[in-house]
Amino acid sequence: MTTAPQLAAADALPFDLVQRLLSHARAGSAPSVEVFAPATGRKIVDLPQSSTADIDAAFVTARAAQQEWATTPVTDRVAILRRIHDLVLAEQDVILDIVQTETGKSRVHAFDEVSDVAVNARYYAAEAKKLLAPRTPRGVMPVLTKVEVLNRPKGVVAVISPWNYPLALAASDALPALIAGNAVIARPDNQTALTALWAIDIAERAGLPKGLWQAVLGRGRVVGAEVINRADYVDYTGSSATGRTIAQQAGERLIGYSLELGGKNPLLVLDDADISAAAKIAVRACFASAGQLCESIERIYVHDSVYDRFIAEFAENTEKLALGKELDFSYEIGSLTFPRQLDTVSAHVDDAVAKGAKVRAGGKARPDLGPYFYEPTILEGVRDGMTVYREETFGPVVSVYRVGSDDEAVAQANDTAYGLNASVWSRDTDRGRAVAARVRAGSVNVNEGFIAAWGSVAAPSGGLGISGTGRRHGPEGLLKYIDTQTIAVQRGLPIAPLPGMSEQLWAKTMTLFLGVMKTLRQK
Repeated sequence: MTTAPQLAAADALPFDLVQRLLSHARAGSAPSVEVFAPATGRKIVDLPQSSTADIDAAFVTARAAQQEWATTPVTDRVAILRRIHDLVLAEQDVILDIVQTETGKSRVHAFDEVSDVAVNARYYAAEAKKLLAPRTPRGVMPVLTKVEVLNRPKGVVAVISPWNYPLALAASDALPALIAGNAVIARPDNQTALTALWAIDIAERAGLPKGLWQAVLGRGRVVGAEVINRADYVDYTGSSATGRTIAQQAGERLIGYSLELGGKNPLLVLDDADISAAAKIAVRACFASAGQLCESIERIYVHDSVYDRFIAEFAENTEKLALGKELDFSYEIGSLTFPRQLDTVSAHVDDAVAKGAKVRAGGKARPDLGPYFYEPTILEGVRDGMTVYREETFGPVVSVYRVGSDDEAVAQANDTAYGLNASVWSRDTDRGRAVAARVRAGSVNVNEGFIAAWGSVAAPSGGLGISGTGRRHGPEGLLKYIDTQTIAVQRGLPIAPLPGMSEQLWAKTMTLFLGVMKTLRQK
C-alpha cells in the first residue's frame, strides 16, 4: 500500500459553521458527548443530546408544520427540491469537509454522497407530481360508480440514519418523505450528526419551512425507541440485529417501516469476463469508504480458468491504493470510523490466517497513519468455520474463491442469509443477465460493482432475507411514505335490489352482469 503525500489535515471544522448547524438540532437538555475525528483522533465537537422533552417538542412542532405543508401544492414542494439539488452541488466543498472529518473516508468516496443526494433530488422533483396525482380506477358499476384514489402523507416520518454514509442515507431518504407531504424527524448517528444537520440547513435555505425537518440527537439505545414511539412511519438503515428490534417496535404500534440492513455481497467472475476490467472495478466495489458500505463486495467467486490472472491483477491494483487523511483528492482509501470496526476487521483477518487462509494483499493495521487505519485486504483459502466466511465484516476485507462453473458460483453466492447486492462479470451481457437473475439479492449489477444499480434511482433498491424489507429509490421510495384513501361515489341506481326485486332475482341479475363483464374483459 502507498501513503498519500502528507498535506496539512484540518484540525477542526470552522466554529461558526458548527454553531450554525447545531442550531438545527432539537437537543441540549441532556448532557453533551464528545465526538472525535477518526482519521486524526482530534475532537470535532461537544455534541448536545436530546432528552424526552426535546423529542416531544420536536414532534409537536413537526406535526403543526406538516399540517400546513400537506396543503402546499406539489409544484411548490418540487421547486424547493430543485433548489436543494442546486445548493448541494454548489456548496459541496463544505459538506465534503464535514463528511470526511466525521467519517474518515476519502474525498472521492465522500463525493459519492453528494452525487447521490443530487440524483435523488432531481428524480423525485421530476416524478413527484405524477406519483402523487389522484387516480380514477374503474368502479364496480361502470358509469354509475365513480372512484377516486387520493394519496395522503403518513404524517411524521422518522429517518434513523447510520454513520457510514451520513449524507446520502439521511437526506436521500428524507427528501421523498418531504415531497410526499410529510414532516421528518431525523435521528442521525452522533458520530456524523453535523452532516445531517448540514442537510437540514441547506433545505431550509432552499425554502423548506422551518420545523418540517428536524433532528434529535442521541445514541440509538437512548432515544431510538422514543422516536419510534411517536412516529407514523420509520425508515432505518443499519445492522440486521437492530433492524429486527425496530421491526418489533413498529409492529407493536402497527406503523409501517422500511429497513435496509447488512450484506455479505458476492461478485461472480465468469470464464468469459473481461478480467482487467473486473479486477479494476472490484477494487472500488470492495473498498469504497474502506469497505464500510452495506453494498460492498465481501466475497468473490472466480472461474478456475481465469482465477490466477484475476487474483494477480486484483492484488496488484489493491496494493497500488494510496491511504491518507487529508481533506482533498490525493488518495483513494481513508480511515475506518470506530475502534470497534478496526477490532472486527483485525479479528476476522487474524482468525482466518490462524486457520489457514492466505493474505494476498494488505492484512494489517496502519497506526502510523491514524488510529483506525487498516489496509485493503484480500484473502485466499477462506473456508467455512472461519468467522469471515459468513459474518459481515463491514471493512476493507474480501475473500476470493475458485469455482468450476456458473452453477457452482451461483450456489456459493446464494449460500447466505443476506441478500442485498451482487455483481456478475461476463463479456456476454445476455449470459451475465441470466446468471444475475439466479442470484438471490435485491440488486445485481452486470459488469459493475454496485453503482450501476444504486445510482439508477428510478429503480427500487433494497434487500432480501436479513438484508432488509421495503425499498428506497424509484416510485416505491416515495409511495412508501403515503397512505391511500379511496372515495367511491354511487350515482343513480344503488348496488342493491331495486324496489320490488327479490334477493334471488338480484343475485341472478348480478351473476349475469359479472359474466358479461368477464366476456368484455373488463377489470
